[in-house]
Amino acid sequence: MELRQYSAQVLERVNHALEQRIDALDGWAPELKEAMRYGLLLGGKRSRPLLVYAAGQALGASLDSLDGAACAIECIHAYSLIHDDMPEMDNDMLRRGKPSVHAAFSPQTALLAGDALQPLAFEFLAAGAPTPEIGMRQCAILAVNAGYTGMCGGQAMDLKAEHQHIPYETLKVLHSKKTGALIRAAVQLGAVGAGASEEQIKVLTIYAEKTGLAFQIWDDVLDVIGDEAVTGKPVGNDAAAGKSTYPALFGLDKAEELAAAAKDEALAALKEPALSGVDTDLLAQFAVFCVTRSH
Repeated sequence: MELRQYSAQVLERVNHALEQRIDALDGWAPELKEAMRYGLLLGGKRSRPLLVYAAGQALGASLDSLDGAACAIECIHAYSLIHDDMPEMDNDMLRRGKPSVHAAFSPQTALLAGDALQPLAFEFLAAGAPTPEIGMRQCAILAVNAGYTGMCGGQAMDLKAEHQHIPYETLKVLHSKKTGALIRAAVQLGAVGAGASEEQIKVLTIYAEKTGLAFQIWDDVLDVIGDEAVTGKPVGNDAAAGKSTYPALFGLDKAEELAAAAKDEALAALKEPALSGVDTDLLAQFAVFCVTRSH
């Protein structure tokens, strides 16, 4: 299947599941409920849920058994974007071409919406895992990659690195946490949900880490050459904030080369013997997409 077609199916499936869950919440805090809905359904490609499904299905899992993990990681991703956009963090008034949650509601409501989406993620995992053992392992994967050692730690490093040049190795660690952690979690959630072997999980983790690196480097490139009408956010934000980026450290051409190299390493991981006989075509297409997308 072509990635575009698969992505459209994932988008429809995940949005439907997320909307149903929000609708089922009681009505005692209507503004918070609406802010959660707004933040969850504010567009987006659902790339992380796609990786959950693509990795899990490649190893024989059904879509139904992967729904909980796919929705869970989107809840974590949505909460992170809500908080990242807030005045205390990046102070972005736009997200995907629309007012960010704190701009559409209030900073207080946005903070609570992000807070509420975090436990909702683990509700999805607890209710949707194929077995209790798989559910426990998936909860641990998501917690580790979303917390101090993953996304939150990366965001803290990113804030600390503003208005200064940091070494390349530090930048790699920063991005492996801030962006790469949820991509790694998505692939691992799908693999664990399918009952993958430890060797398969190890190889898929390498794929995910290289794909996450390619994704972030290309994000940095788009902040230089992207079209705001396409990306849905102001171009040049990173430079204005004095952030260390791959184009800032190496120049635009070299950054594009590094993104392509990371993509090639991701594709090489999919050819390891542990994945022999496994249809990894969608995962391969996603790695290529990471360095060819316009938003």
